[in-house]
Amino acid sequence: MASAAITALSVSDVSKQFGGLVAVDHVSFELGENEVLGLIGPNGVGKTTLLKILLGEMPPQSGEVMLGTKLTVAYFDQLRSALLPEKSVAENVVQGSDTIDINGNKRHIISYLGDFLFTPERARTPVKALSGGECNRLLLARLFSMPTNLLVLDEPTNDLDIETLELLEELLCSYQGTLLIVSHDRTFLDNVVTSTFIFSGDGKIQEYVGGYHDWLRQRQVEDTQKKAPSKVIEKPVKVTVKLSYNEQRELSQLPQKIEALEKEHAALEVLTANPEFYQQASDEIAKTMEKMERLARELEQTYERWAELDGKKPN
Repeated sequence: MASAAITALSVSDVSKQFGGLVAVDHVSFELGENEVLGLIGPNGVGKTTLLKILLGEMPPQSGEVMLGTKLTVAYFDQLRSALLPEKSVAENVVQGSDTIDINGNKRHIISYLGDFLFTPERARTPVKALSGGECNRLLLARLFSMPTNLLVLDEPTNDLDIETLELLEELLCSYQGTLLIVSHDRTFLDNVVTSTFIFSGDGKIQEYVGGYHDWLRQRQVEDTQKKAPSKVIEKPVKVTVKLSYNEQRELSQLPQKIEALEKEHAALEVLTANPEFYQQASDEIAKTMEKMERLARELEQTYERWAELDGKKPN
């Protein structure tokens, strides 16, 4: 008889809003042991808010989050501020010892750091002398030396070189635990995740099996079914759709448009996060919040258009 699946995380009817902006709207789901969940959506639609609620850093306005028993959580972003610049790479991973315990096995720290592309010389180098790429590899070395069974990674592929990105994918695929990953890197998500949450920008979340391109295919099927006549179609007909010249041109311009909108929305998020923002006149506060909502809607529409056009391209 097969053993019952272990629930790592249970979310029940969780909601959160800021002013008039709904970030998370009555979200419920369960995440099992060893599942890898990818969170997809433009900036400002609630991904980081949901993560903070799950980590207990931000209370929901309603609903409940329950972590599984004996669950040990690590948040990749929190490790950045914990690096000691005057200490060596090795000392930032383990202090007062030459060995480290990895999954019950003792390893020499220099050997362990070799897995993260550090030579013995660089392993003894102070952190303040490292390049950006080396700092990212050190963060990964620290992360995977911790005895955790739930990892939360918010945009882990930012500023990674190809070698480190390949190393990260390899580490995540062999990780014995549950993973929550926010990323705009579609290929990375395809290579790593087992299921995907799509944030629509109105606080709602839809779950799909597989990675980013699995979501596109499933969404195309859903759209086709919605548009199909009610009569039964005995044999499906495969239709090949090509992008027109104008559509190709539009598709090539959409990433830049999304990036500009995300930057503008992110700047407003920083502004509204400052307590002094709420000391100004109420009409000015309302005007800024309305602009954030408008940008979030425009981002979602642009993102959907990008997905629609990208899905037309031949595989």
